[in-house]
Amino acid sequence: MYKLDLPVDYKEAAAIERRRLMEDQRKSRIFNSKCRTIGVDLQAIEQQVRDKKEQEDYERKRSEAFAADAVRNDKISQMLEKRQEQDVRALNQALNDFRSLHQQPDGRREFDLYDPDYLKKDKPGRVSDDDPRCGISSIQKFEGEDLNNKARTKFQQEQLREWSTQQANEKDQARRNQDEADRLYQLKMRELDQRGMELEKAEDDCKRAINMATTDYNNALARERNERERLKKQQEFDDNMTEIANHIFGDTLTENPAVAQSAFGPHRVIPDRWKGMSPQQLEAIRKEQEKQRLEKQRRDQEGELREIEHARQANANARAGMLLEREMDRKHKDINREMADENRRLGLEQESHKQYLEKEVYTNPPTASYFMQFNTSTR
Repeated sequence: MYKLDLPVDYKEAAAIERRRLMEDQRKSRIFNSKCRTIGVDLQAIEQQVRDKKEQEDYERKRSEAFAADAVRNDKISQMLEKRQEQDVRALNQALNDFRSLHQQPDGRREFDLYDPDYLKKDKPGRVSDDDPRCGISSIQKFEGEDLNNKARTKFQQEQLREWSTQQANEKDQARRNQDEADRLYQLKMRELDQRGMELEKAEDDCKRAINMATTDYNNALARERNERERLKKQQEFDDNMTEIANHIFGDTLTENPAVAQSAFGPHRVIPDRWKGMSPQQLEAIRKEQEKQRLEKQRRDQEGELREIEHARQANANARAGMLLEREMDRKHKDINREMADENRRLGLEQESHKQYLEKEVYTNPPTASYFMQFNTSTR
């Protein structure tokens, strides 16, 4: 049996769910005519562009500051790395010197096994009867002939003691070398930690300086804005006081008749400064009004005569219009009769064409499911 319960890819499931939510939100915005808007706010977009440019300038300056700080840190790191390489090179040189002085091949305990001059240094099979090199298998010395056993045993003990002492000295020297290497490593790590702390402190100082500069700049902008607002209020207050003084001591409130005289002629006045007419002007206006009344009465009499003549002509035109309307009604009836016959013929043709389409052409009509697939997505 195959294992069908595969593990769920949560990342892919989250991406699918996120796209589904975005599609639903887009549908709610596009298909809702009340929420859909046409056009853009030009001032808001320009303000956003300015804000974005200011933000980009700020980010650029901030990036340049961090870049300069990073360059300085990189230089310091290179110096530390170079110093570390020099220390490692010095340690390796000291190790090589120690090996060349104290760890030569001829000083090893097993050097006699692979000494190239072993045969040259070798002795004969038996120098004398007391030769300690002659063993049982050498056929140079037989049982009962070992006359130098005591001296040989003593020599072997002394040789073993020397080997043990030499091995203990080598171990002590190796331990001292290891302790010295550990001490140098600890000093190096301590120096690197100190350098790291100094770099971190320098970075914190740089960030603190950047924040202080940003704070000072913002405070300067705030003080400048407050000063502009104060000057604006002071200017508005001065303007208001000047306007009040002009109104109080001006010719308008003091009712000076000379201020109403217009510069375009003596017969014209300034309306907002005029305080009234003189008796002579009022008498002239009354005479002009009487003259206008008589002129209007004459025009009314002439208008009545014109209306009588217009009524007579309207009656004649009405009689002629009635005759013309009757003639037009007869023509309209004939035209409507012809149009009805034509519409009847066109209806029969349309019905026959519709039957042809339904029976011959549209043999596979779409169902409701065909129309349900449209307007379901925003893409």
